[in-house]
Amino acid sequence: MVEFVVTDRKGATRTVDCLIDQSLMLGLKKNGFDILATCGGIASCSTCHVYLEPADYDRFPPPSEFELELLEEGDNYRSGSSRLSCQLRVADDLAGMAVTVAPED
Repeated sequence: MVEFVVTDRKGATRTVDCLIDQSLMLGLKKNGFDILATCGGIASCSTCHVYLEPADYDRFPPPSEFELELLEEGDNYRSGSSRLSCQLRVADDLAGMAVTVAPED
């Protein structure tokens, strides 16, 4: 398990555990966060949009062109921070990372 510090859409923050090698989206959903994940995690919507701290953004592989297009189409896109949580794999070295659930578009 890997611990993340997650802020929800209302600004409440709590620490949650996510399973290693699952998507961050699944970890957030299993911990009761309001993540729609309409497409089921195949990166064809943007309902699992999260913000990473800029210092943590490069700890993941860069977004694909398709992921970036989806994010940029939304009103709440932040360059160097926005990611689809379905595209982020939980790993040991991410312990303590802060994640914020983005507002719904």
